[in-house]
Amino acid sequence: MFGRKKDEPQSPVNVESAQQAPETTDGRKTGPTPKRNAQQANRQRPLVPTDRKAAKEAQRQQRVEAQNRLRLANETGDERYLMPRDKGEQKRYTRNFIDSRWMFGEFMMFIILAFLVVSLVFQRNLQIQMFVQAALWVVIALIIIEAIVTTILLKKRLVAKFGHMEKGVRMYAAMRGMQFRKLRLPKPQVKRGANID
Repeated sequence: MFGRKKDEPQSPVNVESAQQAPETTDGRKTGPTPKRNAQQANRQRPLVPTDRKAAKEAQRQQRVEAQNRLRLANETGDERYLMPRDKGEQKRYTRNFIDSRWMFGEFMMFIILAFLVVSLVFQRNLQIQMFVQAALWVVIALIIIEAIVTTILLKKRLVAKFGHMEKGVRMYAAMRGMQFRKLRLPKPQVKRGANID
């Protein structure tokens, strides 16, 4: 009833008019604003690329570049390309705080491996098995106590330096303290015993 009849041909969208109206140096427009349907037509891109091989190769190249940037960032500590969990001043300070200390927890895997070997060698001796189990629980308790004490000290320093402690920094510090120093990522940027303040 109203509007265009069904059998009328639709007017083709002028793609060239979809470009933004030119502006002068002072920001004023010099021509009419293009219509919405013209702008939308200009923004349309094909969902499937015409050359799939080239698109796949470009994606692979982007992925390789991102991996190289991340690897380099993990070695140098460049925060621009680090993973989101490692970004931020407090995370960087936490890494330096943990890396500058000797941590008992970082040798946990070697200690557990040693206990496992001893328990396998002396499988039939119940006294040694009991001793190994008790010693293992002592080691786990020491690692937990060390993690708690370390995070308390870290919190004091972070509050003194930044005014507050971000959420998740305690767990970040505890997990880093339980990793062997040479296997930590991002790699340590300070030496043991270094003054980080």
